[in-house]
Order: sequence, then C-alpha cells, then structure tokens
Amino acid sequence: MENLRIWVKMMTKKYEIVLNYIKDLSVEIPDAETFIFSKEYITKYSLGINITTKGMKNNIIEVITKLHYKDPNENKRKSYFEISYATVVKITDKNLNKEELEKIILIEVQNEIYPGLEKKFLNIINDAGFPNLTLEKKVDFEKLYNQRLN
Repeated sequence: MENLRIWVKMMTKKYEIVLNYIKDLSVEIPDAETFIFSKEYITKYSLGINITTKGMKNNIIEVITKLHYKDPNENKRKSYFEISYATVVKITDKNLNKEELEKIILIEVQNEIYPGLEKKFLNIINDAGFPNLTLEKKVDFEKLYNQRLN
C-alpha cells in the first residue's frame, strides 16, 4: 500500500498551466532580394531556444519561451523570425525544492507547450512566404536541461 501511495504522489502533477499566449512576434524580411536569397537558404537556418521566468504572486510563474530562427552565417541578406510565448504556470505543490521547480519549468512545461508552439511558429514562417518549412530535429528538453548542468 505504501508503494502505491508513493507512486500516486509521483504521478500527481505539481503544476497547472493557467494560460498561454503569444507575447511578442517578429518577422524580418528587409526586402525582395533578401526574401529570394532567404528562400533558397532557409533550410540552413538554425533554431534557438531561450527560456526565462518571472515570478508573480500566489505561486504563479510566467514562463517565456523564446524561439528564434535565423541564418547562422554572416550573410548580408538574411531574414529573421522570433516568437516569445508566455505560459502562466501555477505551482500546486508548495514543497518543491529548487531543482524540482527548474525541472518543471525547463522540461515538463516545455514538453507540454512545445508541440503547439512549434506549430504556431512554423505557420507564421509559412505564412510569411516560406511554405512547407519543417524543423527536422525534435527538441529534447530533458537532454538540454542535463547539458546545462554539465
């Protein structure tokens, strides 16, 4: 019975996503020549991810997940795409230590929101004139978290 109680406690979600929204959005294509050049090289662009937080009242945290998609080379003609996605998270377990809270924000919340965020971001890039763009590599937030510690 004790093992069951421990298992149920582990399986209980320690946070709740209250809401999420696009906080900021940027699509930069300076001119037609840049668009034509970018269209040819967009598959060579790289995706960057940055996650920040802002504490609020009542165990609520605003988590900002920023994606940017840009040319990693020093080309003069390049386009730039960025989305800042806010997720408001209520921490329901008041007994979390710092590491548990970090894992919730950097792994669990990201795993939950990222598929929808990636779809929104790709739709915006597609609507900007770059149809059929896909991101080949799936993001492993647990691996990123562990790399951050090393």
